[in-house]
Amino acid sequence: MRTSKPITVTLGRQQSSVDARLASGAYDSASEVMRAALRALDREEQTITAIMRAKVQEALDDPRPDIPAEEVFKALRAHHADRMKTSKRDT
Repeated sequence: MRTSKPITVTLGRQQSSVDARLASGAYDSASEVMRAALRALDREEQTITAIMRAKVQEALDDPRPDIPAEEVFKALRAHHADRMKTSKRDT
């Protein structure tokens, strides 16, 4: 019994990428190309998730004291004001 079901996908500009892979002989069918693409997307998402989790953990483990929100927003407003002054001079 088949565990997957056939679907129809409209690729638009990506169709040429599928066609090139089929023409190269690297894949035997569009289904193979799509399965490989989804596996690559899964790996990419897992990698991004792992990186983000590591960055959050790094921040949580940081022994330095927290910076009060008021100080952070004051610095951001000053930075933004400086950027706005610079952009007005450039125009």
